[in-house]
Formats: sequence, structure tokens, C-alpha cells
Amino acid sequence: MKNQVQLITYVDRLVEGGLPGLTALLGGPLRQLFGGVHLLPFFFPIDGADAGFDPIDHTTVDPRLGNWEDLRALGATVEVMADLIVNHVSSRSAQFQDFYQRGSDSDFSGMFLTFDRVFSKGASEADLLALYRPRPGLPFTTANLATAEKRLLWTTFSPQQIDIDVTDAAGRAYLTSVLSRFQAANVHAIRLDAAGYAIKKAGTSCFMIPETFAFIAALTDQAHGLGIEVLVEIHSHHLQQIEIARHVDWVYDFALPPLVLHALYRADAQPLAAWLAIRPTNAITVLDTHDGIGVIDVGADTAGRPGLLPPAAIDALVETIHQRSRGESRKATGSAANNLDLYQVNCTYFDALGRSETEYLIARAVQLFVPGVPQIYYVGLLAAANDMDLLSRSGVGRDINRHYFTAEEVNEALQRPLVQRLFALIRLRNTHPAFAGDCLVEQNSAQAISLTWRTAQDMANLTVDFAQLCATITITSDGTERLDTIEIP
Repeated sequence: MKNQVQLITYVDRLVEGGLPGLTALLGGPLRQLFGGVHLLPFFFPIDGADAGFDPIDHTTVDPRLGNWEDLRALGATVEVMADLIVNHVSSRSAQFQDFYQRGSDSDFSGMFLTFDRVFSKGASEADLLALYRPRPGLPFTTANLATAEKRLLWTTFSPQQIDIDVTDAAGRAYLTSVLSRFQAANVHAIRLDAAGYAIKKAGTSCFMIPETFAFIAALTDQAHGLGIEVLVEIHSHHLQQIEIARHVDWVYDFALPPLVLHALYRADAQPLAAWLAIRPTNAITVLDTHDGIGVIDVGADTAGRPGLLPPAAIDALVETIHQRSRGESRKATGSAANNLDLYQVNCTYFDALGRSETEYLIARAVQLFVPGVPQIYYVGLLAAANDMDLLSRSGVGRDINRHYFTAEEVNEALQRPLVQRLFALIRLRNTHPAFAGDCLVEQNSAQAISLTWRTAQDMANLTVDFAQLCATITITSDGTERLDTIEIP
């Protein structure tokens, strides 16, 4: 993966014109900003029960966006990352429909995970309470098949998303077919979506158990054989993230977004500095994604291990997001909206900072200087506000941060000084030779940190004072001949 900033976007929500339109945008107004682009699900259909994360056909590009040749054309300009949705498939998929019609006689009967395949001797109350759940309720849905068979299907996320038995031959063949399609389209990297839930075993939490690590390792080896890198998406305790990072190419730094918010809200750099001292460096650094702002990643775990923030600080963090967003995030979080994860607050990052341009630029500067590969979400790239109209229409909490931009809106956003300053920071991160060196993180005080990148000839330093809400970037220009300084604000 290139050591340059990546864009993460839906094809149809940032630009009109599908994949060709996105290729034109990246080659035009966004030229030289991104070394790669993570395309959120572009499979058929993009507008299912979970915004494309419930593919009917994972090997087909939704024709409203284009085709595989369009994807190859995009890949000729930037590295492309795609989602491999390993945990489930749509209830409308051809495979499940065949199982629905033919039951046990279907060639795909083994592909779909049922209750009895995990709990062959039944499940006790303790077994069910031990299951790690991202959403309310138990992960089971009753299915009355056309054959008059009645099955209890495992459905981790929704009744429309049927979990795959990745240990079954049909399940493995399905994932292999998707990987092969990606390789043919010159997809450079994949993100394993919901991989932590892929293996279920009686008597466990069914989340990131040893067998899950083995599954991820085997799938990673298979991807490597096709020349594809692997990013694993796991929301979990920070020590578990460190462990996961030892076994994979890339992990997300999901602890960074809430820690940066905490530092800005409370003028407290200590939790952020403590995390920067121990975090894995093979990380994709983010502030915002298509999901919410995670808090589980900085909290304690069920075993009682303390988190990066104590419970009272997490409560204050969530409440401050609600206050800064004028109560809008509260309408999109918890029981106020559907189809959302329990451990996330739904809000744009710009609104989480009360639309403070100074704080927003400081947050982005920290993200771009933290070791790893930065990935910027399309809504955050344009410093957009919460989409309350879309939230109202859909009732889906995460839609508050999934705006559909018109061409006019994009053009207007590109002219904003805030966006132009962000673009300048991105170009600095992409081009300055110091970022190919080593990074030293120092906590200057309880309220301030600095991150310094160095090679033998070059240096780039970011110093942030969270109490004064100011930052300074100092860089060498032309080797060590002179120093340039960038001030925020």
C-alpha cells in the first residue's frame, strides 16, 4: 500500500456518474490528493438493507455505477481497496434462494450457518448471554423454507443478512470466487468486513476467538497468493487491536477518533499520548468512516481490563458530541434510530467539533502525522455537516454521516478555505520526504504533544497545544537548507 493518504467513499454519494465520474474527479479537482481509494460496497445492489453490505451478488458491480472494466480503469490511476464481506450474504442472493427452495437438497445448504450447527447439543442461558453482540437482541432468525423445513438461521446483523459458514466447502468456495473476481479487476487491497464475527463456536463469545485468528490468517494467505493486501476491521479493546495487528497486514486505528476528541474537548493530551506510545504502526488512521464514532475502542473490556479512557470520561465524551452537534447526534444514536451499532455515536466529525474550523484542522493534522496510512472519509474531506434530512427520510442513524453530494455541492465545497487548507495538509503528507522516515512522539505537557518525522536529510514536526487550541507544523524545505512553518489557526 502506498505511503500516501487514501480516500474512503461510496461511489454514488460523492460524485455523479458512477465509477467513470469518480475516476474523473480523482484525476481532476482531487488530483494528487490520494494514493488509493477504498470503495465502499459497489456490488449489486448498493441500496439493500444495509447500504451495500448485504450483497445479492458480491461478484457483480451494480450496473448503476458501471462495470468491472470501469473499476480497472480507476485502478490504473489509484490503488483500489474493496470490501470482502466475509460474515454474511443477502437473503435475496441466488445461493440463499436456492437453499430456500430446495432446503437440505441444495448445493448451498452448508453455506448458511444455523443454530444447531454451532449448538448441536442445545444452548444454555449462559451460552446465549456469552455471545458478543454489536446490536440488540440475539443473532437468530427463523426461516420457513419452501420445503416445509424450519431452520433457525444465524443472523449477526439483520434478518436480511444471513451468516455464512466459512468452515463449510460451499462457504469457502463463495469467498474464493469473490477474491478471484477482485484479482481480475486489479483490486490492490481488501477490507475484511465483520471478520471478527466470522467463526462461531459453542461455549465462547463467538467474537475474535482463537479460531477467528486462524481463519483470518488463512484468508490473508489466500489473498497474498493473489497479490492482494488485507485490512482487518475490528472494533475491540485496544490491547486486542495490538494483538490482531501482529497477524495481519493492516488494522484500523479506531481508538484515534475518540482520543483526539477527548484531547480537544478537555485539553487533555495524556490518553492520546499514552496510546501513541503503544499502538501498532501498521494501521490505517481514521477520524471518521461510514460508521459512527466508536467508543468501545477506548473503553474497558468484559474481562475487566481498563480502557484508554475511564467510564466517566467516555460518558462525558459522548455527551459533549451531543452538545457540540446541537443535539443532532442524539437523534441518530442509541434507541433514537434503527440499524446502528451499540458502541458508536453517529455524527460527522466536523459537527462533533461544533463546526470549529480550527479544531477540525488540528484533528486532521494529528491524523496525518500519526504513523500509519491516513484514510479520509468523503464527508470529512469536504468538512460537511450532519445530513438531518437523510436521517429523517431513512430513519437509519448512520445516514446522518452518509450524504449524497450533488456536483454543485462538491464544487462549492472545493472553494471553501477550510477544505483548501485540508487539501494542503494532505499534499504535505503525500509529498514530504520526512514521512518515509521514523516518527518520534513526545508529550510536551499534560496539554501538548509533538510528532516529529525524520530522515537523514528531512524533518516534519507537528506540535499541538490542546489548551490553547493551536498547532504548528515545521518542515525542512530543500533538505535542511531552511525551515517552513505552518500555523493553525
